[in-house]
Amino acid sequence: MRISREKVRENRERVVTAAAELFRAQGFEGVAVPELMKAAGLTHGGFYNHFESKEALAREALESAWAAMAEERGRARDLPQLLRGYLSKAARNAPGKACPAAALAGDVRRQPASVRATFADGLDGMVESIETALGGVGHRTQAVGLVARMVGAIMLSRAVPDDHPLATELLEMTLKAALDELANEPVAPGGDFRA
Repeated sequence: MRISREKVRENRERVVTAAAELFRAQGFEGVAVPELMKAAGLTHGGFYNHFESKEALAREALESAWAAMAEERGRARDLPQLLRGYLSKAARNAPGKACPAAALAGDVRRQPASVRATFADGLDGMVESIETALGGVGHRTQAVGLVARMVGAIMLSRAVPDDHPLATELLEMTLKAALDELANEPVAPGGDFRA
């Protein structure tokens, strides 16, 4: 039985959405194709009707995850609000829904060059959006440093046991340092976080 092009597109989007979440939660190698397809509500036999390889899906899933994060940044009123959301326990406890940088930075280096390039493009978009919020041209160094601290704090917080005081301290102290830095530096009003 043939299905419509619209249904094929819808099914593909379901797989990409499921993969974007599962890859962030479990890593690229931690998720098998049958599990991806099951999460999308499809049979694993149809995978190659949509994607030429798991690598191709990984690229699309990363693009989707980065796009979702760009939308999140776009909803932030300002940089302090963005930082509070990013460096929160809620974000820490939801790797499948949160930033792909914090979820996949340690895993992506073992992926093919095309997946790493997609990761780099998304990370660069994040840096550029923070740079814009900081005032644009001339703020690249500060933006790179801020993004590195944000991502690192989440990664380290996730690496220690949930109930260990350091898990919360990493987030709180990184947030405090970033907010203190911003208080001493003029920030573009209503900075646009979309890359």
